[in-house]
Amino acid sequence: MTYLFVPDFREIKMSGIAASKRLIYFCGSMRAGRQDVDLYGTLVEKLSRYGEVLTPFVADKNLTNMASEYEGGDVAIHDRCVEKLRQCHVVVAEVTVASQGVGYEIGRAVAMGKNVLCLYRPQEGQLLSAMIRGMDNGAGLRVFDYKPEEVDSIFDEFLNS
Repeated sequence: MTYLFVPDFREIKMSGIAASKRLIYFCGSMRAGRQDVDLYGTLVEKLSRYGEVLTPFVADKNLTNMASEYEGGDVAIHDRCVEKLRQCHVVVAEVTVASQGVGYEIGRAVAMGKNVLCLYRPQEGQLLSAMIRGMDNGAGLRVFDYKPEEVDSIFDEFLNS
């Protein structure tokens, strides 16, 4: 059974979305730094087992923080991403690299009533934003500290519950 959360976070049961039909929006840092692009590739590959990843370009090694442009510029990037957020059933965000864009995508997704999973790899001397950590409600809005080798069980728990 899959659940959607409306903005006031009441659970609404959806008739089961088959994994092959589930649309997943993956977010990771683009302009704030691309140091985790290899990890993004691994996460996108693993997420594709649960459905269609609408944003595989986040894991594209050819996109750099200075060369992540899209025809139409910033407005086109924004509008394309917001449309994909509207289409998706669930959002998965890798939030270790602090990114204004990822925070914005998460906020929009929450406002749209989407289920959101945030993944954070604890770093010495760094804390995850309280605005991200504090949104975890134990249900459709989750934040996990993780190591890459733990992601399979996290995805199973979040995407199959």
